[in-house]
Amino acid sequence: MKLLRYILFPIVPVYYGVTWLRNKFFDLGFFKSTSYPFPVICVGNLSVGGTGKTPMIEYLIRLLKDQHKVATLSRGYKRKSEGFQIGKAGITASVLGDEPFQFYSKYADKITVAVDADRRSGIEKLMTLHPKPDVILLDDAYQHRKVKAGFNILLTTYADLYTSDIVLPTGNLREPKSGAERAHIIVVTKCPNTLSETDKTRIVHDISPKSTQKVFFSSIKYADVVVSKCQEIPLGKVPKFTLITGIANPKPLVDFLTEKGLLFEHLNFKDHHDFTPEELDVFKQKPFIITTEKDFMRLNQFSFLDDTLHYLNIEAVIDRATEFNQSVVNFIASH
Repeated sequence: MKLLRYILFPIVPVYYGVTWLRNKFFDLGFFKSTSYPFPVICVGNLSVGGTGKTPMIEYLIRLLKDQHKVATLSRGYKRKSEGFQIGKAGITASVLGDEPFQFYSKYADKITVAVDADRRSGIEKLMTLHPKPDVILLDDAYQHRKVKAGFNILLTTYADLYTSDIVLPTGNLREPKSGAERAHIIVVTKCPNTLSETDKTRIVHDISPKSTQKVFFSSIKYADVVVSKCQEIPLGKVPKFTLITGIANPKPLVDFLTEKGLLFEHLNFKDHHDFTPEELDVFKQKPFIITTEKDFMRLNQFSFLDDTLHYLNIEAVIDRATEFNQSVVNFIASH
């Protein structure tokens, strides 16, 4: 795969030029971008792969749900449905997609969860609801320029900063680095807990934010228990297990479990993987399984895994959280 990426390097200038020109046409108004008189917050990234968008959306949900009527709007990647769909009783991950179904499963009584590949159409449909939301969180919509969010939160991982990358197909950037200029806040995610102030200063210098942009750092906090449909077990008491992951970057989770001294085998699949009958037959033979919360949303439909399937919850922890929270609250209050 890496060799193929290098072979495709001659395409990089073409991809760069097309995406740069597209952005410039939106910036100059040749392509229409719709803005809204109510708070729309976009969480996204320049890179393909996992930068921690789901934990960030959940962080914002927890921050806002008690004071606002919050709606999340996602594409619903790899769902089996089409068009606009909204979370409701009896809905499944195959209809909403993994991450939106996770939002719905955890916060259904507090927020509205919707999916639509056309974010502009999705927003319009959300605003016909009664009661209608007063804050909309756009999940993974940074490149969806047809919508002009009032507040953009750009994520980049500590181990793979966008400043050190190039565009597809050789690099991992969906658009040129200049796209970061649209962000109001830049969050460096998945930072080690030992990250020093010196390292933070160096990273901020590399990012070179505009005077109007703020840079924050976040890390992942793992739960100290694993959860199944019917029980919680402290991590220190789990037996030898099978770890099943279908996420973009399982390394931080693997490192965390290894550092805990836990014994496990790792079955790793691509992001949003559709598990085959043959793979499910293998899972059926495993006496104890731990997976991510996102993967759990797809796997828990199989009743034969009820007694063996567990997930480990994660949360985003942000440095200078008060300042970050206030930036979000101030934006909402300005509408």
